[in-house]
Amino acid sequence: MLVFEFKVYGKSVQLAAIDDAIRTAQFVRNSCIRLWMDVKDTGKNDLQKYCAVLATNFPFASELNSMARQASAERAWSSITRFYENCKKGIAGKKGFPQFQKDCRSVEYKTSGWKLEDNRKSITFTDKKGIGRLKIKGTRDLHFYQINQIKRVRLVKRADGYYCQFCIDVNRQENVEPSGNTIGLDVGLKEYYTDSNGVMIENPKFLREADKVLKRSQRRVSRKVKWSKNRGKAKTFLGKRHLKISRKRKDHAVKLARCVVQSNDLIAYEDLRIKNMAKNHCLAKSINDASWYQFRVWLEYFGKVFKKVTVAVNPQYTSSECSSCGEIVKKTLSTRTHVCKCGFVMDRDENAARNILSRGLSTVGHTGTFALDKADGGRFILPPNCRASNALGDETSAQAGEILFK
Repeated sequence: MLVFEFKVYGKSVQLAAIDDAIRTAQFVRNSCIRLWMDVKDTGKNDLQKYCAVLATNFPFASELNSMARQASAERAWSSITRFYENCKKGIAGKKGFPQFQKDCRSVEYKTSGWKLEDNRKSITFTDKKGIGRLKIKGTRDLHFYQINQIKRVRLVKRADGYYCQFCIDVNRQENVEPSGNTIGLDVGLKEYYTDSNGVMIENPKFLREADKVLKRSQRRVSRKVKWSKNRGKAKTFLGKRHLKISRKRKDHAVKLARCVVQSNDLIAYEDLRIKNMAKNHCLAKSINDASWYQFRVWLEYFGKVFKKVTVAVNPQYTSSECSSCGEIVKKTLSTRTHVCKCGFVMDRDENAARNILSRGLSTVGHTGTFALDKADGGRFILPPNCRASNALGDETSAQAGEILFK
């Protein structure tokens, strides 16, 4: 599934109609959550039927396309399902009880309620909300795909305008010659990551760089009178600054992950729990700014696209274990050099990256390191029940399609 994003241009009346459609989608979702809370044993089909009841009782809900209402009900059910799954897993702490949405920013249409023009440069929404014909501008050409391949169309509101996303049902596969290289990655705050070959990538620290601008923009918002137009303008400016940082962070993660996957046949990395690590109030800001999880998601996604092996290993003792003799050398976070009794001296992060690679190879097996099955096009043959993610395995952690901007 590919997701292409285009900037939307229209009149102020049309943009106001998009806001109205987004508010209606929020109303449908919250109403479904309320039904689930009030009525016991409410299922997914009950929520779908309730959309028709809402359309009958509320005229503004009937103006929204029926499939768009069903998509909002599906969003409500996904939050309910996630809550059930967390309860079954016995996750400690909060289980993610479904909450009412206060700030919805998107409305999703399925296969009806919209019509894409033949030139693929404009889209018309045919429901009663009055959105009408909107111009779309982007670098991707939709002529390569049939209309029946577009399964979802989503209108998204951001700080710098409105966007239209097309979810296209297509499997992306690219063939790359095997390089015979394997690599282990140890992510950090000083360097973004250090690999098993000793190569270090600098941490860009996008949030830290823009910290002064963000603080100044936040003070500007605080000085304005609540619910005034000037406060709305200041909030929009602040939102644009945060949006720019998030886009920089994502662009860095995508380009870096693609480069790593194309250059190696096996990539091993730590299976970190970022949410638990961010509980450290001294390092939470820097950890969230590094966006290690986003980098991991794109590593696994490109691993599936280029038919490469990606392995998540247990991070326990990777920094303290000696990659030469296996001895545990305890060290504080400020100690950046690994010195072992056996005489082995190396940078702390590079030593950890070597341990990560060795654990990744032990998980996958040497078939993925030195032996390639020529009869299968040079792809890795994985042992059953391994935790690696590649094109041949059933398990994959690529949770997001490729979202291409501009």
